[in-house]
Amino acid sequence: RSPPVPSRPRGESFLASALRARCNQCTDERRRRAIGTTFASRNFNRMKKQSLTRRRFLQHAATIAIVPAAVPGRAQAAPRNRLTVGLIGAGGRGTGVMNSFLGEKDAQVIGVCDPYETHFRDQTAGRAFGWKPAAELVGRRYKTKPCAHYADYRELCARKDLDIVIVGTPDHWHAVQTLEALRNGKDVYCEKPVTHFFAEGQAVYREVAKRKAIFQTGSQQRSDHRFRLAVEIVRNGLLGDIKEVQVGLPGGTHNDTGDTTARDYSKHKDYQLWTGPAPLLDYTFSRHHRNWRWHLAYGGGQLMDWIGHHNDICHWALGEDRRGPTRVEAKNFTQTKAKTYNAPPHYEVHCEYAGGIRTSMGPHNTMGMKMIGTEGWVHVTRGKITCSKPALLKPDFNPGPFKGYLSPGHTRNFLDCVKSRKETICPAETAHRSITPGHLGYVSNTLGRALKWDAKKEQVTGDTEAQKLLTQMTHRKPWTLG
Repeated sequence: RSPPVPSRPRGESFLASALRARCNQCTDERRRRAIGTTFASRNFNRMKKQSLTRRRFLQHAATIAIVPAAVPGRAQAAPRNRLTVGLIGAGGRGTGVMNSFLGEKDAQVIGVCDPYETHFRDQTAGRAFGWKPAAELVGRRYKTKPCAHYADYRELCARKDLDIVIVGTPDHWHAVQTLEALRNGKDVYCEKPVTHFFAEGQAVYREVAKRKAIFQTGSQQRSDHRFRLAVEIVRNGLLGDIKEVQVGLPGGTHNDTGDTTARDYSKHKDYQLWTGPAPLLDYTFSRHHRNWRWHLAYGGGQLMDWIGHHNDICHWALGEDRRGPTRVEAKNFTQTKAKTYNAPPHYEVHCEYAGGIRTSMGPHNTMGMKMIGTEGWVHVTRGKITCSKPALLKPDFNPGPFKGYLSPGHTRNFLDCVKSRKETICPAETAHRSITPGHLGYVSNTLGRALKWDAKKEQVTGDTEAQKLLTQMTHRKPWTLG
């Protein structure tokens, strides 16, 4: 086993330090001279001037032999071509995403973060979540002691040896934590919807572009072959001109889940951290952890919970990844009968796109996405694709020259892009544009009128009241966008 790379002198690059350590291990003087003199004299001065970051080093690692370096929380030294990963939000979804990284040989989870040591999601017993079970899961997977753990995400993001941050928290935290990670030089994998507020989405995708960071949104359907096939069928014109799109999303609930007793937890540090930028409401078991999404302080109900899935595919198929609708109108939003929730159980968002294409989203449509053209239709949902022309679905059928972004898997695509610095299959702006009709739908419902939308400028046309409402954000101090 090779020892960790020693601390490097001030001003010496990471690559130079690693090679110097390798040279010091050589017992063969001629080999030491070959590595320490020939290679060093050719490259060290240039590398010092470039001051390699760890990610740039990884791009060169395939052709350079480097001694392994120690990774915190791992008994055996890990090679430097592994990308180090930290998780924020060790609940059900966050832990699930982390599991996908644990299965990748070139990724190393080195830290987890959650305000709670242990909780049981929407149950009172059973499978445990929180930082302790997550850290122990990492230890079991790597056959080591549990990895490092944190209650405050800022401590995790500040780690200098961290490459990637997974944001798996409730929606109201996404933007604040993503921006913290980006400003600490990390690449980010963030669950959908990418942000809770519209203006947060703009801040995130602009920060990603500014820092040339790699960002993946957890809209995993883009990495599924059925959804890609549906997109290729549409984009190659096999259904003729698209006239209508039916986006089916789940309905909400009229029933509280669990105890609805309100308690004052304002002095509980874990609840304060969980609430973060959202209003500090009384704690109720029924809207904590898994069921937070039914309250608009934390999420956007089923509309915003699922729009980043099926409407994301709708935008991909229509070629609207960097654009959006021209008109949005909310219809038939209903009020819940639940005591501790306020998201609408039923909702419909009707949109118009360039060329007169009409779309509708909501539980009134069959779950999934159905594209209807002048020459046929295709419907795709998780695990199933059907078409008015069955021949288009045969395994050996070639839809045509347009090929959708081919992903080897959502996590794998992200890791590959972190190394290559190429754009992922679902980057920040794409995710923001996919959920924009949902944000506009809520504004339309509040004001009781249809909205005209300038997608290029990202502005409501001729309606200052709607524009103000759309861009409004509420963040409880000190949890702001910075």
